[in-house]
Amino acid sequence: MTGKGGTAHRVYSVVVFVVLAALDNIAIGIVPPLYDSIGTELGVSEAHIALATTIMFLISAVAAIGFAYLGDRTDRKPVLVGGTVIWVIGTAWSGLAGDYVQFLLAQMLAAFGLGGVASVSFAVVSDLISPKRRGLVMSFWGLSQGVGTLSGTLAGGILGHDDWRRPFLVTAAAGLVATAAYLFTFNVPRGDSQPELAGIEYDERIRHEDLPVILKRRTNIWLILQGGTAQIAFGSLVWLPALFRARAVDQGYTADTAVLIGSVFATVFQLGAALSILGGLAGDRLQRRTPRGRALVASIGVLSAVPFYVVLFFIPMKITVPDGAGTGAVIRGVLTNVVTEPTVAICLGVAVFALMLTSANSPNWFAMIADVNPPQHRGTVYSLGNLVNGVGRAGGNVLVAVAFRGLAGAFPPPLNYAVGLAAFQVFFIPTGIMYWLASRTVAADMAGTHAALLAVASEHHPDASERGRDASDGGPDGDVGGDAAVGVQGLAAQQDPGPVR
Repeated sequence: MTGKGGTAHRVYSVVVFVVLAALDNIAIGIVPPLYDSIGTELGVSEAHIALATTIMFLISAVAAIGFAYLGDRTDRKPVLVGGTVIWVIGTAWSGLAGDYVQFLLAQMLAAFGLGGVASVSFAVVSDLISPKRRGLVMSFWGLSQGVGTLSGTLAGGILGHDDWRRPFLVTAAAGLVATAAYLFTFNVPRGDSQPELAGIEYDERIRHEDLPVILKRRTNIWLILQGGTAQIAFGSLVWLPALFRARAVDQGYTADTAVLIGSVFATVFQLGAALSILGGLAGDRLQRRTPRGRALVASIGVLSAVPFYVVLFFIPMKITVPDGAGTGAVIRGVLTNVVTEPTVAICLGVAVFALMLTSANSPNWFAMIADVNPPQHRGTVYSLGNLVNGVGRAGGNVLVAVAFRGLAGAFPPPLNYAVGLAAFQVFFIPTGIMYWLASRTVAADMAGTHAALLAVASEHHPDASERGRDASDGGPDGDVGGDAAVGVQGLAAQQDPGPVR
C-alpha cells in the first residue's frame, strides 16, 4: 500500500468494510434455513428458534444506537473492533450451545456486537466516499449486506444440512480473520470526503442536544420511518427458504434434501439483489438533475416491485434433483433446473426483476442520510433508522410465522407460505409513499447542511464560502457533482422542487 490514507489504503479500507458488512449478515442469515434442525436437536419448536432470530433483530437495532452515538463522539476504530469481537464470540457460542437457553443467550450476545459494527461502519464508509459517487459505492456496501444474507442462507443449507453447528463456527472463524484485516484500515477523519471541508481538520462531535436538530430535518423523519414498513415485508422474505422447502416436501423429497433445496433455490432466486448497483447508479445520475433524484428512484423501485413479488410466490415450480444425493449433486440439480425447467426459469426471471427494483432502496437510503446530515450525525441517524428497521423486520418475521400457522388450516403447505408471503408485500406501499415525501423535503435539508459545513469551514479559512460555491457548481476537480453541494441559495428555494424535468 502507498502512504497512509493514500488511494490504495482507502481502497483496501473500503474492501475490508464491505467484507465485514457481508460477514455480519452471514451471521444472521445462517439461522433461518436451520430453524427445524436446530429446534429438533435442542428440543424446542421451530417457532422458538425463529423467536431467537426476532430477538436478535431487536437487540442489534437497539445496541446500534448506543454504539453509533459513542462512535460519533469518540475514535471509531476501537468501537468497531470491540463490536466485531463481541459478535464473533456470540456466533461461536451459538454453534457450541448445548440447550436452547444457551443458544438464545449466544444469539443475543452476537446481536449486541452486530449492532455496533453496522452503525459505526456506515459513518466511516460515508466519510471515505465523495458525494458524487455515494450512490454507486453505497450500493456495493449495501450489496455486501445482501450478499452476506444470501451467503448465510446458502451456508446454512450447505454447511449445516447434516450438522447445524458447522456454519456458526466457520462464520466465527472468518470474523476473526476480518477483524485482523480491519486493524490495518485507514482511520478516516470525520468529514474527509466533504468538498466544503477540504483541507480543514473537522473536529465536530455529536452532542446530547443535537437530537432535536436531527429530527428537524424532515427528510430524516421519512428516511427513518420508511424502514418500519419496508422491513416488515423484507422480514417476511427470510421465510423464502421455507416456501421452497415445503414445495420440495410436497413433491416427495426427504427432509434433509428439502432443506438443501430450499436454501439453494432461495439463494439463486435472490441474485437480483446484486443489481442494487443499477439503483445506485440511477440515483447518482438523476441526483445530478434534481435533488429529488435518489428519493424518486427508491420510491419508484419499491412500488413497482410489489406485483412481481406476488406473482413470484404463486408460480408453480417443478423441482427435479436427485433425492438423498450429496450436496454437490443437489446444487448441480438446482442450477440445471434453471435451464431445463421452464417454471423454474420463469420464477428466476420474476424474482431477479423484483429484487432489482426493491434493491434500489438500499444505496439511495444510505446516500441520502449522508447527503442531508453532517458527518458527526450520520452514524446516529443511521442507527435510528436501523432501530425502526429492526423493529419492522422482527415484526415481519413474527407476524408472517403466525400468518403461516393461521393459513395452514385453509391452505395446506406450501400454499399457506405463498399466501402469507404475498400478503406481506403490501407493506412496501407505504414505504414507497414515504420516499416520495422525502423527495419533497430533501432539497432544503441538503441546503441547510451544506450551509452549516461552509460556516464551520469559514471559521478556519475566510475564503471557504467561495470555495464551497465553486464546489457546488462542480468545482475545478469535478468531484462533487450536483448531488452533494448544490448552491445554498438554489437549494433553499427548492422546498418543493416540483416535477422532475
